[in-house]
Amino acid sequence: MATRIIISGTIDLPPENTLKAIETARPLIEGALTEKGCLDYDWCPNPLVPGRIRILERWESEEALAAHFKTQWYLKMREHIGAFGLIAAETLKYRVDAQEPVYDETMTPRADFFSESD
Repeated sequence: MATRIIISGTIDLPPENTLKAIETARPLIEGALTEKGCLDYDWCPNPLVPGRIRILERWESEEALAAHFKTQWYLKMREHIGAFGLIAAETLKYRVDAQEPVYDETMTPRADFFSESD
């Protein structure tokens, strides 16, 4: 199985532009979601920081993410956000080596990876 990639980040815009930027980005977000290997592509306003958009993406592989960076959806999104007065952005990518539920069979939250064998 390919190594999954998670992208997590923030984009800061003037607060009065945040919701409009997200609403008008919908066709670009929907387009990205049709790409092979795109598992999630979410943009949400941060309720505690005016003007901040939280980004969360999940990709099946590095290859899928690399292909995304060449698509119209990605290229147009960069232009789109710039048009709303980009103040700052920080976006990081993470390779995922393991995944499992947060809650075990008793609905107890677990920080450890409890189903891995030793």
